[in-house]
Amino acid sequence: MSDRPPSGSTKSFGRRRVVATIAALAAVGGAAVLPASASATETASRPDAVQGRLDALVNDDKFTGALAAVQKRDGRKRNYVAGVGDRASGARVPVDGQVRIGSNTKIFVATVVLQLVGEGKLKLDEPIESYLPGIIRGPGGDGRKITTRQLLQHTSGLPDYVLAAMNGDIANFPSLQHTYFEPRQLVDLALNLQPTKGWSYSNTNYVVAGLLVQRVTGRPIGEEITHRIIDPLRLRDTYWPAVGEQNLRERHPHGYFSTKSGQLLDVTDQDTSMAWSAGALVSTPSDLNRFLSALVRGKLLRPQELKEMQTTVDAPGFDSVGGSRYGLGLATFNLSCGGFAWSHGGNIPGYSTVNAATPDGRAATITVTALPTTEANVKHLDATLDTALCS
Repeated sequence: MSDRPPSGSTKSFGRRRVVATIAALAAVGGAAVLPASASATETASRPDAVQGRLDALVNDDKFTGALAAVQKRDGRKRNYVAGVGDRASGARVPVDGQVRIGSNTKIFVATVVLQLVGEGKLKLDEPIESYLPGIIRGPGGDGRKITTRQLLQHTSGLPDYVLAAMNGDIANFPSLQHTYFEPRQLVDLALNLQPTKGWSYSNTNYVVAGLLVQRVTGRPIGEEITHRIIDPLRLRDTYWPAVGEQNLRERHPHGYFSTKSGQLLDVTDQDTSMAWSAGALVSTPSDLNRFLSALVRGKLLRPQELKEMQTTVDAPGFDSVGGSRYGLGLATFNLSCGGFAWSHGGNIPGYSTVNAATPDGRAATITVTALPTTEANVKHLDATLDTALCS
């Protein structure tokens, strides 16, 4: 293991977003903030790189809508929007609207687990059988041979349940859009599959981690996330959906799902129990920036647990270019302007989010209102994130 950021150019999250997200489930306007010394003439004439990237995601990549929040080193913040928030009405994308954040939920879950480690209630290298006796037993895995660390790191060997939940094809998602799943159903689907080897991204790991939190605390995972993270950080637009809740509570852009025939279905309202602790949270770009910034700057974990989270291993297949490294619910990549950022990203039918934060205070979150369908889409999303952090 190594806690050093990976070497190489700016990383693409393509493989993670297209294959190992909630929708592969198998498997984010305004003017730029300029330095204080910039003159009024310079401000008026200088093009806005972030807005330009966001516009291109709509005009060239054909995403219906896009929104972003950017935070600079000095704490200045700016929100951006592009495109249409509702194809039916033509309404604008709401600034900093609520979106489903998919696998970014995993960072929240990993943070809660590591807080419990710091409290002495969990051990990273203890077999999960100690906490969930008899639950993880089957062809897909054995809880006596899997540790908490391996769950968070995606080295447990547990296969991903998502395609099985969607009857083998993500195109089947619309038929399951309003279907409720119990967490144990998801685990049982995985346990009937063949185990994986080495590092392998699997949503099953984080469903089991959610069960682990509930067993140790005696409380629902959503409640633990709320009182340990959401409330202390005052993430006013972030929440764990209630059982059966399918709508988004506040202002939001509609999310769309592309069928095999090319039709765009509105999937804004959906039951996210299929994602559960692997991807059910709702948030906004600015709330995600606040959370990730607080995390990487040591506001949520003790130094020893943060070090564990940021100790990374090779993660082959996590992106489309190789060289990825993954810690405990957190990944790292290099920036084109130098240095590195901590990230994860997430997808769920209707929304794709890329986001990152740096140790020096920068943060950015970009959301588009559909899943990327081509490698070009993925690269352009990544380029937008890099621009937001580096411009």
